[in-house]
Order: sequence, then structure tokens, then C-alpha cells
Amino acid sequence: MTVSEAVPAVVRAAAGGITVDELVTRRRLRLNRDPSRVVARLFVPGAHPPEMSSRAAAVVRRILALGEADAAAAYERVLSGFGGRHRDLEQTFAENYRVVAHRVPAGAEVSEQRELLIGAHFTHEYAIEGAALTNPSMVPHPDQSGMAPGELRFLMSARAIGEGHLSCVEFRTGVAGPNGELAVDQPSPYAGTGHLHTATYSRTQLAQALNHAHEDDEILAFLLHHLPEDFTEPELEQLLGTLSPQLLVLERTFQTLSRVHWFIACQYRIQFPDDTDVSEHVLWPTSPTERHGIEDARFVRFADADGRPVYRATYTAYDGSETRTQLLETEDFRSFRMSQLFGKAVGNKGLALFPRRIDGRYAALSRWDRETNSLATSRDGRIWPEARALEVPSHDWDLMQVGNCGSPVETEEGWLVITHGVGPMRVYALGALLLDLDDPSRVIGALKEPLLTASSEERDGYVPNVVYSCGPMKHLDTLVIPYGFGDMGIEFATVPVSGLLERIRAN
Repeated sequence: MTVSEAVPAVVRAAAGGITVDELVTRRRLRLNRDPSRVVARLFVPGAHPPEMSSRAAAVVRRILALGEADAAAAYERVLSGFGGRHRDLEQTFAENYRVVAHRVPAGAEVSEQRELLIGAHFTHEYAIEGAALTNPSMVPHPDQSGMAPGELRFLMSARAIGEGHLSCVEFRTGVAGPNGELAVDQPSPYAGTGHLHTATYSRTQLAQALNHAHEDDEILAFLLHHLPEDFTEPELEQLLGTLSPQLLVLERTFQTLSRVHWFIACQYRIQFPDDTDVSEHVLWPTSPTERHGIEDARFVRFADADGRPVYRATYTAYDGSETRTQLLETEDFRSFRMSQLFGKAVGNKGLALFPRRIDGRYAALSRWDRETNSLATSRDGRIWPEARALEVPSHDWDLMQVGNCGSPVETEEGWLVITHGVGPMRVYALGALLLDLDDPSRVIGALKEPLLTASSEERDGYVPNVVYSCGPMKHLDTLVIPYGFGDMGIEFATVPVSGLLERIRAN
């Protein structure tokens, strides 16, 4: 466990009350990237750029040509070199063998050990934190057992960046104390990407995903007429099997069916084994929209009308050319549901959900236009049609753009929002905004000066002069702000909520 120490704030005299510098306490607690944290992933040689021509058949042929003694020795070397770095590595080899088993000549007799050796050749290690660990989001842990008075166990997500700038999401746990003390647990030595499962799909969302203005697609109209509101992939395929041959030959049929299957591939569920620690759970890019990364998850503990909490996060899905805001949901951080979001307000990046409905509707902060903080609402939490501006760039430190740093925090005086602004030399700074509890479209106040900027020890990194958070957490009268610095590592600051509200009121 890594424990924080308080760093004294720089105190400045100011007419009219407390200064921002006096509010913020940096904690001597830094999480750096750890290149030894690896996952075992499928590797098909030649099936990726620039080759794009699979060499799987030749590799399998050469492995089958090995003598028994050589094959056994090769496999023992693999186990001795890698067995201690992964949980259930042989199961991964078996799964990866099944992916390429069609390359084994028909009728060939292959022993179980040689199957595993083939699987090992089609497996590689990926260092999930090889480049960076950054952009954290913090929420109360679902399990608060064993906590002393004044303590709160937290769960923190982080964006891990590896080879090729590919991003995934992983987790850490820790404890926040009554006076802002923080301790982060040592993560498990293992990491894994879980098991993929199909999801249940929504006819309404299918219509939203495929309907284009001024189009009347016969195949889509057929599906929307016959599908139930909630359907499974087998039900969809069964219905497609009843399509009239006369519809199948329409010019746009193939294009429409491709779009339908794209929609299906973008909704999925990931399950992790019961005997794994949450720090082992890695949300790996899986759908077509995520091919090049899952970035900047903004988690919030959401309380619905029935009082049952569920954890939700919006995240940026990157396919290599376009970004999309998507949604993940979990109740236990063991089973995760990933799905698409739709509507004008979820364009670009940086959607952050409110922790409860307001006046019966879901609400979110949006940066749909890339440069302003805006408010969006939704009837179902999936389709977000419009957003209206709350805050525009107006200070000398945020004239490039403003955005949120995670979900709003509910206080008695209003919704407290940690924001970010970008100014000269692409310097990122954190700010704060206060919105009305009943009508969050009404801005009560905002800091005129930055709450936090990169210190001299934080400014250099993969992306210099950046501090950035994806979600603070309120504990008692303390706001804990985990933040990434330089797109390299994670640090922590604490702020008294009452003092910050007083400073905002003074403005």
C-alpha cells in the first residue's frame, strides 16, 4: 500500500478571504507507469499493418514439423519463462489455438501439448502501461466493509497507454481518511482482459444508429417492424433468415446488413472470473469503434429511482480516425456492459453523467462543440439530442477551450463541477464551476483563477504542461482530485469542499 503525505500549500495574502493556493493540498502520492504489467493477447503474424497478409498457415506447418522432444522442450521453455507472469496462461494458449485450429491440415493428429505450443506462438505480451498511466476517475468502492470511522474505500479507474498509443482502462483501489489522507493498494501482479459475452440489444437504439435523414431503407424498415424492443443476436439472425429473396437483391441490402452487424459488434459484455482482484481487470478495446483505444473513462456512482446503485462511465472510443462517446455500466466491477450513445450532444469527447436524474430526466455535461461546457438531458440515458452552453472560454488561461473533469459532485449548495481549460502554449489547468441543484442550466458561480496547474515537477512528460482529471470524489468535507500529469502518471490533490464553495461565492 502506498500512503500519501501532505505537501504544504503556497500561501498568498489576498483581499476578501482565502486564496486558491491555500485551498489545494498536493499529496505526496504518485503512481507511475509500470511496464511490467502485461496482458497475454492473440497475435496473428502478418495480419496487421503493414503486411496485412497472414503467415499463420506457415507458422502452424513449421510447429507440426518439430520432433516430439523439440516440441516438448520448446513448450517447457515458454512455461518457465512466462507462466509466473500470467494467471491461467495455458487457458489463454488453448483459446488462441482454437482461433487458428483451421490451419491444421485435416486428419492431422495433434497432441494437447502441441496444441498449446501452437497457441503460445499465436500469443504475445502487451505492456498496458508501457507508455503511460494517466487520466484517473474516482468513485466510492461497492464494498465498504472493514472501514474505520471516517474512512472510505475508493475505486479508481485509469487510462493505460501502451505500444502504438493504444489505450485501455484499468483499476486501482485505496482508502481515503477523515483528514484527506490517501492510501493506494498495491495492484495484483496479474492483469487480464476477461471473457467476451453477447449483449441484449434495443430496437430503438438500432433505429437511432442506422436511420439517416431523408432515407427510407426497406431492409431496416423490415427489421424495425418485426424485432421486439429488446432482442438478442440469435433472434436477429433468425429474422434475417426470413428475408424475401427479392429484398436480398436490392442495391443497398449488403450495405444495410453491414451496418446492422456493426451495431451488434459495438454492444457487448465483458465478464471477469470471481477469483480475480479488480486491479487485474483490464477493459481492452473490443468493438469496431474501439480498435485504437478506450480512453478517459468518467465514472460515477449512479442512484436510480429504486435506490439501487449502478456504476456508469462514459468513455472515448477511438477507431483510428474518429472518436465516439460510448457508455459502460457495472454493478460490481466484475461484469461490464458496453454500448453506444447517440445524438448531437454526445459528439466529440468529454460527456460526464450526473449521479442521479433531475426532474425525471438523465443529465450530463457535454463538450459536443469541442470548446464549451454544455448541459444535455435525455429521456433514456442513451439518446442525447441537444446541449446548451453553460460556460464558454472567457479567462486568460482557458481561451482555447473549456471542458469538464468528470461528473458533477452534489453538495447542499449546488452541483460542484471540476473543469479544465486550455490556454497559451497548450497549458491545461483545472477550474471549478457551481450549478443550481434543481436547474443545472443555471450557473451560480465559477472560479476566476485556476484551481490547479502543473508544478515544476509535473510539467514535463509525454504531453507537457498538462494536468487532467476524469473524476473527483467527495468524502466528508474533502474533495479528492486524482489527476494525470504530462500524460505520464497520476498524482492526487485534496480541497476542502466548504472552502472551495466559499471561494466560488466570493467570485
